[in-house]
Amino acid sequence: MGSQGRSGPPGNGGPGEGEGGEARKLQEGRVARGKRRKGKGKGKARAGQGGRGSGAEGKPGPQTAKEAAGPGADAGARACPREEAEGGRSVEEGARGIVKGVEGSAGAGKEAQGREYGKKEEWRVRARRREGARPGRAQGRGGQAWADIAGTGVAMAAAAGEEEEEEEAARESAARPAAGPALWRLPEELLLLICSYLDMRALGRLAQVCRWLRRFTSCDLLWRRIARASLNSGFTRLGTDLMTSVPVKERVKVSQNWRLGRCREGILLKWRCSQMPWMQLEDDSLYISQANFILAYQFRPDGASLNRRPLGVFAGHDEDVCHFVLANSHIVSAGGDGKIGIHKIHSTFTVKYSAHEQEVNCVDCKGGIIVSGSRDRTAKYLLRAFDTPSTGASTVRDVTRIWLKTSRGFKSNSSFVTGTACCGHFSPLRIWDLNSGQLMTHLGSDFPPGAGVLDVMYESPFTLLSCGYDTYVRYWDLRTSVRKCVMEWEEPHDSTLYCLQTDGNHLLATGSSYYGVVRLWDRRQRACLHAFPLTSTPLSSPVYCLRLTTKHLYAALSYNLHVLDFQNP
Repeated sequence: MGSQGRSGPPGNGGPGEGEGGEARKLQEGRVARGKRRKGKGKGKARAGQGGRGSGAEGKPGPQTAKEAAGPGADAGARACPREEAEGGRSVEEGARGIVKGVEGSAGAGKEAQGREYGKKEEWRVRARRREGARPGRAQGRGGQAWADIAGTGVAMAAAAGEEEEEEEAARESAARPAAGPALWRLPEELLLLICSYLDMRALGRLAQVCRWLRRFTSCDLLWRRIARASLNSGFTRLGTDLMTSVPVKERVKVSQNWRLGRCREGILLKWRCSQMPWMQLEDDSLYISQANFILAYQFRPDGASLNRRPLGVFAGHDEDVCHFVLANSHIVSAGGDGKIGIHKIHSTFTVKYSAHEQEVNCVDCKGGIIVSGSRDRTAKYLLRAFDTPSTGASTVRDVTRIWLKTSRGFKSNSSFVTGTACCGHFSPLRIWDLNSGQLMTHLGSDFPPGAGVLDVMYESPFTLLSCGYDTYVRYWDLRTSVRKCVMEWEEPHDSTLYCLQTDGNHLLATGSSYYGVVRLWDRRQRACLHAFPLTSTPLSSPVYCLRLTTKHLYAALSYNLHVLDFQNP
């Protein structure tokens, strides 16, 4: 039938009979070649190592070798005839049939090893497929290269898996936990109200429960009430936030260092001869007087060190600079030569006024009005000093040398306060009207003789602080009484208080006359919180000036400029 179908026409032998006979012959040939291949060789069985997808022929061994090779080798052997017809199988199909070839003489003990290797290769192929790679066929010895590539793909897949896990963790931290107490399923507004009654310690413990609560408890609204009750957290007594760019929680952390007195001391500047320096802070710059110059330095990012090269040097006085302030992009300075200088910060423009006959102890400026006080027992003020330099000065005469501060808005009028040396039986603190130059009132009535005032600081148009020779810091509220202060704090060692500084809320810092002692006070209590002696016995020096931020305190002494770092104690 086969020969008739092959020689006769298709119509005579039945439909498709010639073609069917040819197909059967082809199939029989393939089977015969497969049997001959299986019968060849008695050494090694056909090895299905990584990537030999071209159907490379080995030396098949006895039945024990076939069994040791496992089902993968059998599947690979069955696929070989088809590979020759089709020009080789795909990498994926070849990898599924790959197993490690074993010695023909190996026993059944290597069967498990072959199966284990086959599973590993199949897992690597699947990992590579997940990566989306489609490498070409590896033939002959190139199969080993395919195994190396597969190993590299596994490593890449593992790295990608780790990145996905990190992204998933970040998404979980931002999402509210699905499981947990019913309290966490409440609206966030209600949770904020409930958590606002927690103290600092409770909020810290709550932040350790999960990532979502850690993010939730970092909200500024929860820490605002705590910050207003803390020391030097950037909030004024009226609740104004002076540092909106810094998270409130971070400021509360630093505030605990102020309360506990934990800080690191350092020296920013040194000078060879004794000075009476004065300083001011503005943004990331420090202005400090040395002899008859004013130098401007820039802080480094940590705030506890300076760039050694000054940004600018301002001169113009023949003698030492006693005092200066920053106002309207200008430096207004008072010198021992009796002159007042006005320096433009970003240029070399300088104007000098011959204001007093003796040393000018202090100067202040607000709204374009400059007020100065001198040892010649007068206080003078210049109106529109920045606009019309030729404007004359008005004089307020007192009976002794004057220290002063200005205040705008007191009783709807402009006023300033003077502090004197108190050589007579009268109050050293007096408030003057800036428009008429007349005395408005004087503060206190029980000052002993010699209880002069060395520093005055306004907190608002109605409240101010004063300190001086009588070793007391006094807090005055002009709305309650002008005869008696609201509260006072006494220096424990009866030292003269040269300067004071406040954060506008609860923290008060004072500088003493001996050993460079800086004291921190909590204004809600009378006792001193902490004392920091900045000099030793041979170099005893007063603290001439204090300035502070939420992270640092700066103190100017005779020979050094010190810093107390409360952020990194």
